[in-house]
Amino acid sequence: MMTPDFELLDPRFARFAPGNVHLERLATGCRWSEGPAYFAAGRYLVWSDIPNDRVMRWDETDGSVSVFLQPAWNANGHAVDRQGRLISCEHRGRCVSRIEHDGRRTVLADRFEGRRLNSPNDVVVKSDGSIWFTDPTYGIDSDYEGDAAASEIGASQV
Repeated sequence: MMTPDFELLDPRFARFAPGNVHLERLATGCRWSEGPAYFAAGRYLVWSDIPNDRVMRWDETDGSVSVFLQPAWNANGHAVDRQGRLISCEHRGRCVSRIEHDGRRTVLADRFEGRRLNSPNDVVVKSDGSIWFTDPTYGIDSDYEGDAAASEIGASQV
């Protein structure tokens, strides 16, 4: 399981990754990476580099890595909807957004009962197309991964 790019620190990890699994580093240069979403039709993977305010893209066909979206509103979690569009949780935007096929950004949710969301974090799209997301305060606690602000909701929610 150990490779030049990875060191196994906890043997319990082996329960989840059989011995013949190949781990490969796809990119470097991100401050921290999170929120991967795979587009099977296009054969590419996107993920967030939150503090650098960008979404990165890895192309499975040639291994190239590029910036997919910047600025990205300190996007964190991502999912792909049933129409093949990117759904993103934005810390700085304090919303859940969708990138349309033509590149336009559509805000899907930014308020709950009239109050601004905290900083949506992780998201899933259910098989029926409904979107579920978490809304902790991480992205408004400081300016590091969003814009510092007080919570209008007063709680972290799903």
